[in-house]
Amino acid sequence: MTVRVVQWTTGNVGKRAVRAIAANPGLELVGCYAFSADKVGRDVGELAGIDAIGVAATDDVDALLALRPDCVVYTPMWSSTDELVRILRAGVNVVSTAAFITGGNLGADRDRIAEACVEGGASMFGTGVSPGFAELVAIVLANICERVDKVTVSESAHTTYYDSPATEILAGFGRPIDDPQLPAMTAEGTAVFGEAVAMVADALGVELDEIVCEAEYAQTTEDVVMDSWTISAGCVAGLAATWQGRVGGRTVVDLNVRWKKGETLDPDWVIEDGWVIQVDGLPTVRTRVDFMPPADFAATTMQEFMVIGEIMTAMPAVNAIPQVVEAAPGIVTYPDLRLTAPRGWVPR
Repeated sequence: MTVRVVQWTTGNVGKRAVRAIAANPGLELVGCYAFSADKVGRDVGELAGIDAIGVAATDDVDALLALRPDCVVYTPMWSSTDELVRILRAGVNVVSTAAFITGGNLGADRDRIAEACVEGGASMFGTGVSPGFAELVAIVLANICERVDKVTVSESAHTTYYDSPATEILAGFGRPIDDPQLPAMTAEGTAVFGEAVAMVADALGVELDEIVCEAEYAQTTEDVVMDSWTISAGCVAGLAATWQGRVGGRTVVDLNVRWKKGETLDPDWVIEDGWVIQVDGLPTVRTRVDFMPPADFAATTMQEFMVIGEIMTAMPAVNAIPQVVEAAPGIVTYPDLRLTAPRGWVPR
């Protein structure tokens, strides 16, 4: 059975989702929500940089819900609880890349989303590449362990060409290195990693006593000039944050990131893009996840290369659509789903 899908926004990640949905024989793109007025009425394929597919973008939410889609692929930069509640209450499942794993940091808004799931008989699922897919890999690795003492996911990335001040400033980038508000900013700006800690603990069957965030920073000694903003000398251009789930004072889940901008960091951090995932236990399992373009990839600049990150963010959500549609109503995470599968992507 073909799953009817509505794409919600066509930003960088949304464009990759549109391409993936259009190419998957098990999915049918029936509508698209346009956040920007200049996109209303335009063919969604053209917005995504592919051939026209006969579906026009619209900002008419009622019209989209009247299409009775099975699922919305929700990819704005930030989520709107009002939007999510409206979609879920209408009986439409949601897969999201908008900083949502369990919703545990949303307070009363999480309750609203959970209630809308029950009212509409729909499921809400959040993922992405990190957090999201990286933690799924860690959970899979732990399946060969007789005993699990600790799960660690370490992300390292040189993010100079990830030019997103709207998200990075909130985490502390660009602030004076001695700003006393930095730890609080980082905890708030990276809080979705705390939700991912809770998801991994749930997969392990562990009830955590606490989830904490610790951070360290490095400053740039020269201005870091990017396309849309500049980090001044003496301000944060390196951020390392670790989100830890603890039981009895012992860390059992550690999700940490180390992000660097520019080449004049003090202290200077060695960055190798990718993830190192380790499950300590019996046995201890360790793997490294790298990413690179295929031989026929046409990128000639670092900015064009960044499309790989957009693909990796979109695909975990698109690949989860069939399982989320089948899931019981409610907020669901990877431990609640059958293993997602990359169906439809092998050239024939």
